[in-house]
Amino acid sequence: MPFPRKRNVLQFTEQEERKLESIRKSRTEEKRRTLRAAILLDSRSGRSDETIARHHHVSRGTEKCLQYGLDAALGELPRPGKPRQLPDDAIAWVMNCVCQKPKELGYTYELWTYKLLTAHVRRHCVAAGHPALQKLSRSKLHKILRQGELRPHKIRYYVQRRDPDFEPKMANVLHVYKEVEIVNEYRRGQAGRELGMVTISYDEKPGIQALAVTTPDRPPVVGQHPSHLRDYEYERLGTVSLLAGLDLHSGRIIETISDTHKSADFIAFLKKLYDAYADRQNIRLVLDNHSAHISKETRSYLNTVPQRFVFVFTPTHGSWLNLIENQFSKMTRTMLREIRVASKQELIDRIHQYYEEINADPVQFRWKYKMDEMSIV
Repeated sequence: MPFPRKRNVLQFTEQEERKLESIRKSRTEEKRRTLRAAILLDSRSGRSDETIARHHHVSRGTEKCLQYGLDAALGELPRPGKPRQLPDDAIAWVMNCVCQKPKELGYTYELWTYKLLTAHVRRHCVAAGHPALQKLSRSKLHKILRQGELRPHKIRYYVQRRDPDFEPKMANVLHVYKEVEIVNEYRRGQAGRELGMVTISYDEKPGIQALAVTTPDRPPVVGQHPSHLRDYEYERLGTVSLLAGLDLHSGRIIETISDTHKSADFIAFLKKLYDAYADRQNIRLVLDNHSAHISKETRSYLNTVPQRFVFVFTPTHGSWLNLIENQFSKMTRTMLREIRVASKQELIDRIHQYYEEINADPVQFRWKYKMDEMSIV
């Protein structure tokens, strides 16, 4: 048996030991880092390098820690090898190609694929003055893109602020929410007191599809299949539009369902709101800039009920500021998820039943994001 190599005993601070233990137990660290952390921790026990190496099935050696420190021992030191094959200007040219759409370079594709991008680089690199790229591999291209943090095969969406008055309109909406919060807090000690103005968050959810199955669903069976089974085919029975208003004081929801969401449908909803609240109460609606909300027909109806309704418009492309959107999102993720019905009327009835269940145990929706920074003026 060979003699153990003599070396200085490794010593770590408490902070370094905690770091090594964390790396050793990690389920997300690289395997080589967890292995090196375990070896370094075992080196404190006084066992020989030979014993530790045999235990971890590696070659022995801890000199890197002694010479360069803990971080170097966990990482990689520079190694001798071939010089770089791709100069910086060639890599910069590849990244410039990546930042253009394929259609801008004469292809039919909207986004790059690795195959198309590799072929393009190889085909045009010599003319661009970068012959070193003639043998560019997919793996090398992937490395270049990863280093440049580029993902040309994907798209991320954003919302352009097209409203020049976005900030003041947003502040106006948030001031309304702050006022509602203050009123609700005050009313907790004034049970039964009627509000002079109620605030409703309103929006439409159009295009809710009524889909029917072509064969009956099969329920789960213990030991055979854990979930419902459904034939992939379905029948379209039409769509409906949901018009709903969320009372920000009580959490109750008033809704109507129709085939469309035109001005006539919006006016019908306003009439339902009118009947739902006492005549002496004003009704303030937070709503978006849909054409039905500002149409000639809507303005004509509002003139017949002066001072009854107050509209607070969200900015253009700022529907996320409307609290009813949170309720619509919850509805989509729960009640409407994978829904199948036998008729369009069944879909309407189930939506009405859904809101009856919500109104039986209403929950107040509150705007919380950065609300503490708002002040009422």
